[in-house]
Amino acid sequence: MSTAHELDRVDIESYVIPGGTVYERFFECPLDYSQPESGQTVRVFVRHIVPLGKESQVRELPFMLYLQGGPGFGCRFPGSVKGGWHSTAISEGYQILLMDQRGTGLSSPISAASLDARFGSTAEKVEYVSRFRADSIVRDCEHIRKILCQGRADKDSKLALLGQSFGGFCITTYLSLFPASVSKAFITGGIPPLVDGPDAVYQATYARMLSRNKQYYERFPRDVARVRSIMEHLNAVDVVLPDGGRLSPRRFQQLGISFGFTGGFDSVHQLVFQAASDLETLGKLSASALAAISSSQGFDTNPLYCIMHEAIYCQKGTPSLWSAHRVRETCFAAEFEHSWDRIAARSDESSSLPVYFTGESVYPWMLDDYAELRKLKEVAQGLAEYTGWGQLYDANVLAKNTVPVAGVSYYNDMFVDFNLSEQTANAVKGLRQWVTNEYHHNGLRADSRVMTYLVSLLRGDITDL
Repeated sequence: MSTAHELDRVDIESYVIPGGTVYERFFECPLDYSQPESGQTVRVFVRHIVPLGKESQVRELPFMLYLQGGPGFGCRFPGSVKGGWHSTAISEGYQILLMDQRGTGLSSPISAASLDARFGSTAEKVEYVSRFRADSIVRDCEHIRKILCQGRADKDSKLALLGQSFGGFCITTYLSLFPASVSKAFITGGIPPLVDGPDAVYQATYARMLSRNKQYYERFPRDVARVRSIMEHLNAVDVVLPDGGRLSPRRFQQLGISFGFTGGFDSVHQLVFQAASDLETLGKLSASALAAISSSQGFDTNPLYCIMHEAIYCQKGTPSLWSAHRVRETCFAAEFEHSWDRIAARSDESSSLPVYFTGESVYPWMLDDYAELRKLKEVAQGLAEYTGWGQLYDANVLAKNTVPVAGVSYYNDMFVDFNLSEQTANAVKGLRQWVTNEYHHNGLRADSRVMTYLVSLLRGDITDL
């Protein structure tokens, strides 16, 4: 077994992209950090990018670790680090770490097939997947940090962190568990609510979704009739997607998740426009329309996004119990109705009433409508009922935080409620919060100014917010 420093290994595959040299690294991390002696591990993939021409300084340059949104998505390959936040990080003197969080991308990805290959019972699968939350992700980061920074002085061994959406949740967990390992942190659209369960989150985000629906139909008023015709069709006909999934009325309403992104209204309108045109000319949805709708929904290819989504809010043993479904049924059932009979029977003016789309929420019926999720139905139910969740955040540690932190909260964010984020920002000592309505949830990807502004904010160049 090689004893060479990880950064000195010559067997690591590397190649050049505009602005940097990429090294593709894998690390074996304990599955359960409370029982490392068990020998069970997960394989975590990290794409390591060194500024072009500075490869000889790999042992000295500080690291910036990017934590991806989700949960359940791997880290995108940038193709170039000459633009966007990557360019800002490099100009600030960092080498970059892009990690596929455990269970995603190339890091021991979770799927029905991978679970079936390892375990025979649902209970075993549930217990295994329960180890794939932010607390375990952060401990993977810490494990990898120690390997990469081996031989450095303590002051040079700290990571700078950048977290988008769920990545910001992970950063807040990192600040709770290992604040001494962090030099500074930047959070974009991901200052998490410090709650023990998700109900309060969905109370807020459903209300935000009502507003976004109204704005959508103000922009595309003719889509009121189009969406109604599509919903009527989907209620009357069992529509099967190319992968074997079912395009139910409720699944069609989930297209509204795109409302939270820059350009989201346009992308949904194009799907609606095509589908309505198909019904008018063909009397059914075309293969092209079905493929476009299916490809816009990532739950089958990223199953953790569904089965672990509500668990990211659970602490103190609180089960999620399909929170979004419960909150919708008790508080927002009429606004997000999917049954055509009830939609049509609303009033004498029902023909002019819009059908509203839903946002970032998961439901038990998805385990019937999505082809790959069907195979995880029992596991998903087990996770919804799970009561073994531990703490993700330490309010006392956060209240005494000494790590420089800057975060942007998008006032109209459809995914991470601004009001809940503001409460957390006030609870983390020293967190410098930038509030703006200029961007949606994907502001970091949409405009490089987001990162440069946060860097300036943390440096002290911006003092009047």
